[in-house]
Amino acid sequence: VQLVESGGDLVQPGGSLRVSCAASGFTIRNYRMTWYRQAPGKERELVAGIGSGGISTNYVNSVKGRFTISRDNAKNTVYLQMNSLKPEDTAVYYCFVPTLNLWGQGTQVTVSS
Repeated sequence: VQLVESGGDLVQPGGSLRVSCAASGFTIRNYRMTWYRQAPGKERELVAGIGSGGISTNYVNSVKGRFTISRDNAKNTVYLQMNSLKPEDTAVYYCFVPTLNLWGQGTQVTVSS
């Protein structure tokens, strides 16, 4: 049972990036899925969450209107589309399944010119 994030990269301010979280050993269909991030010297924070049905979503205020969480249950994968990226979005992004208390290893997103 594991989560594997991918897609992190160095991107310029104003750019876009999509990170992915692929699950294995279980099906994500029945679970609420979330993305967290942790910037250097800061606590890990909840960025976005999506319900098992894929309809209910929530976001931290700082990313509303810029980030979109989605899920593809057939691919057992969750995505975080990030647009209009800012330097303060720089962090390691983690996938987390609250019900299973299961974390991925994280993927680094760096926003810098």
